[in-house]
Amino acid sequence: MKINTIVSRYVFKELIPPFVISLLFFTFIFLMAKILDITNLVVNYGISIFTVFLMIIYTVPNFLVFVIPMSVMMTVLLTFLRMSSDNEIVALKAGGVSIYSLLVPVFAFCLIGSVLTSVMAVYGLPWGRLAVKELAFEIASSNLNIGLKERTFNDGFKGVMLYVNKINIKDNKLIDVFIEDQRTKNIVSTVVAPKGEVFSEPDKLAFHLRLYNGTINQVDLEDRSVHAINFDSYDISIDLKKTVEASKGSQKDKKEMSLTELRQYLSLADRKDSKYYSVLIEYHKKFSISFACFFLGFLAVPLGLLSSRAKRSFGLGLGLVFFLLYYLLLSAGNVFGEAGVYPPVVGMWVPNMVMGGIGLYLFKRAVNERPIQIAFFPDLMKRLAFRLKGGKAVSSGQ
Repeated sequence: MKINTIVSRYVFKELIPPFVISLLFFTFIFLMAKILDITNLVVNYGISIFTVFLMIIYTVPNFLVFVIPMSVMMTVLLTFLRMSSDNEIVALKAGGVSIYSLLVPVFAFCLIGSVLTSVMAVYGLPWGRLAVKELAFEIASSNLNIGLKERTFNDGFKGVMLYVNKINIKDNKLIDVFIEDQRTKNIVSTVVAPKGEVFSEPDKLAFHLRLYNGTINQVDLEDRSVHAINFDSYDISIDLKKTVEASKGSQKDKKEMSLTELRQYLSLADRKDSKYYSVLIEYHKKFSISFACFFLGFLAVPLGLLSSRAKRSFGLGLGLVFFLLYYLLLSAGNVFGEAGVYPPVVGMWVPNMVMGGIGLYLFKRAVNERPIQIAFFPDLMKRLAFRLKGGKAVSSGQ
């Protein structure tokens, strides 16, 4: 196979603009999912714009791990769709350029995407998650009530689980409060009150709840006795210092571990339980999702060549469908691998093999000029919709 460097450079340059646009577009889409939480922090809690900016920066690596492979696939697909629709592929074939030679710039581009994904998965993801946790502690020290969420079991406080049906942020009023307190040894206290209010002491990392017209149920696990107390006013204090110290001293989450820490955990694990499998899945995912750039990028080449009739919007939707298939297979591998149904290495690498197999089959058809009418599917849906409308018209006429 003779490589035409001029054509390779041309194709590679054509890949750069759509990649930048796709990367920015999908990053913006993922950020939109966080915009409500960010707006709530700024408006209701007075968090500074600089803190919000740091939070966004720390969160970006978490979804860039998926955005980069998706952008690589969409870039290759849109580039070859454009070249096919503009008859550039036909012109290249007429000039003696092989389809195989077009894979050289594509794989070079996929290599760059794979390296970027590896950096995000191996270094960016653990750094970002740890930085978000530290930033959350800093925010909590100045806005203690920021950790309280409506209609959510807040179990982030050591020994205390708190549920509030409604929170009035302006005056710190609480409606329908439920508290489970296990800070006293062998005693579980359950407090229920229709209303209350919260007072915070940021300098002491503590806040106090004052509840009204409620009930306390105390269960003594040692004596197996139960006591019920009705109260008009009841104060309960929560010290966040112990919670912060316990969180900082606790073992890292699997996504917070570096590659070395993941290897160390796997080598020192004394039993293969669900946590062991989840860590092993995370270890293989860091590599498999990086190599996904090659398999998804390769799949996009024949998709762009075989769907010359399709519009670019349809090509974009087609690429999203295949990436969704990849993500579903990856999620299934994560669930079944963590359950021990099959080895995690299988669950993490099978999606790449499936995408690569489909890409190889379609690429052979593209090389042999045996097109698959991918645009047949929307035409089929239109015909079915037309027949359904016609059927309704006939039935109404009868």
